[in-house]
This record gives sequence, structure tokens and C-alpha cells, in this order.
Amino acid sequence: MAAKVKAAADRGEGKPILVFDDLTGELLEVDLRGTVAEVVQRLTRADKGGVTEGPQKHGPGRPRLGVIPREVTLLPGQWDWLDGQPGGASAALRRLVYEAKRSGRGKDRARQSQDAVYHFMTAMAGDFPGFEEALRAFYRRDHQRFGSIVESWPKDVRKHVEKLVAIASLNQTAAEEKLDERPRG
Repeated sequence: MAAKVKAAADRGEGKPILVFDDLTGELLEVDLRGTVAEVVQRLTRADKGGVTEGPQKHGPGRPRLGVIPREVTLLPGQWDWLDGQPGGASAALRRLVYEAKRSGRGKDRARQSQDAVYHFMTAMAGDFPGFEEALRAFYRRDHQRFGSIVESWPKDVRKHVEKLVAIASLNQTAAEEKLDERPRG
């Protein structure tokens, strides 16, 4: 992707080039300075957590392990409960986060794919005819209505929106099926 974007920019056609993250639907800022290899290297570094420019701050925590200290605000009874857990408050919070991530994976994926549709549609089709109605149809999961509205949109935008909507629908269905599998009691 980076090579194609760089080549298009180097041709200097004067048209804006927008790059989207398919997972989030958000615009990606791509630094196109230098050679294709340099562009790819910067993207690869950014994708792996990147190297920040400027002096690095050293503070509390274990940065080599990826531990980042942040403030958490809780009520006194919640702190008491956390302090009584094996390993202390930090260990208990980590266990709670891991459990929530495990149990909410499907819902998170469904929400993220819905957000991707919203972000992409807003950026690329925000002033197209029927945009708001198409978005409402998407959230209502009215696929027939959605399809009829976006039919008049430019083919490349329509096809990508339809792809993102299909992914969002699959993720939503999978999340709902996972909820149905929970034991009742």
C-alpha cells in the first residue's frame, strides 16, 4: 500500500490521497517524504508502537516491560477490596482487565467494526446524497434500505463501504450469538 500511495504522490496529480485503517475506519497520516523504503520503514515503526521523536521521559513504572503508570480514581471501598486481593491492587486490576478483554472480545470487535463504517462513511461520503439516512439504515441493520441508498454513490466508495458493512454485520452477528450461548441462571 505504501508503495502505491508514494508512487501516486510522486506523480503529482494534485489530488488528495487519503489512507484509511480498515480496522478503525480512521484516516492514517502517512509521511511520504523520502524513498519508498523510508516511507515503509516509518510505517512499520509506527505500527509496532513507533519510536517517539525528542527526549524520552523516564518515570515510575517498568518501561522496559511496557508498564505505564496512570492515575485511577476509585471509591474508598473499592480501594479496600483491591488492596485485599492477592498481589495487591495492580495485580487485581490487571486480572480484571484480562478477564474483561477475554469475555468482551466479540462485543469489542463488533463495536470497532461499526466505528470503522462510521468513520469511513463520514470522511468519504459525508456530503453524498442520503448519507444520514444510509447511516441510520446501517445502525438499524436494514441492509436492503442501506443498499438502495448507497447505490448512487461512486463505485469505489460504495464497494468499500459495503465491504466494511459486511464485516460489521458478521461481527455483530457473532457477538449476538456469543451472548445467546451464555448460561442462563
